[in-house]
Amino acid sequence: MSRRCELTGKAVQSGHLVSHSNIKTKTRFLPNLCNVTLISEALGRSVRLRVAAASLRSVEHRGGLDAFLLKASDSDLSQNARVLKREIRKKTEAVAA
Repeated sequence: MSRRCELTGKAVQSGHLVSHSNIKTKTRFLPNLCNVTLISEALGRSVRLRVAAASLRSVEHRGGLDAFLLKASDSDLSQNARVLKREIRKKTEAVAA
C-alpha cells in the first residue's frame, strides 16, 4: 500500500533536517494519512478511502465527496477514486435526464 492520498495525490516528500551548525541529514516527510469512510449521496452508500487529513477539509469545503470528485482532475485521483468518480457521474447524468 503506497503512502499516497487517494483524493489529492499527496505523497511522501524527501528533504533535509538542518542543524544549527548547518549539517544536513536526509529525511522523509510522510503525509498524515487516515482511513476514513465517506458517504456518497449520489450512490447512496459509504466508501472507504485512505485520505490525507488536509484533504478531508477540502472535501467538506467543496460540499461533500461527490462534488469533490466531480471537480478533481483524474491525474490526482487513485484508480479506486477514478472508478468512483465514473459511477457518480453516470448516476447524476441518469437522474438529470
